[in-house]
Amino acid sequence: MHEDFDEFAVAAWPRLRHAAWLLTGHDQDAEDLASAALAKTFAAWRRVRSEQPYAYARRCVLNAQIDRVRRRRNRVELVTDVVPDIAESGVGGGSAQSDRIADRDQLAALLGTLSVRERQIVVLRYYFDSSEAEVAEELGISVGTVKSTASRALARLRVENGSGLEVHS
Repeated sequence: MHEDFDEFAVAAWPRLRHAAWLLTGHDQDAEDLASAALAKTFAAWRRVRSEQPYAYARRCVLNAQIDRVRRRRNRVELVTDVVPDIAESGVGGGSAQSDRIADRDQLAALLGTLSVRERQIVVLRYYFDSSEAEVAEELGISVGTVKSTASRALARLRVENGSGLEVHS
């Protein structure tokens, strides 16, 4: 049993973590969400391994993000204007690395302009390449809500983006 799950976890981790990052915009939060999703998937492994374990884990990521957002509403955060310089922090590797970091930061900023629901729909629809019906079923909403919310979210991303990253529908 554990071997099956180990194989699944190794294969699913990169995509779950990246999806979590798209939802949160933060590396540590993404790792926390992906880890929590794999832990819940492991706990239910006997039941979900014969069904669709990846869909189950993906849903766990979404649920963990929803819970995280709800908890944050009641929390006070201290904000700082100090941002570490990439060169000073030892992260680097040339302009290609800097370009990837800039694109990633821009993507996080763009996704951060969306509501939680819009962000979930955009990630499920365009990152996971789910159909509108699949997104509606996973989030417990109508297909029409998925369509209208995705349309509004993409329009907002185009406006916020200006001329940077390409936003496709």
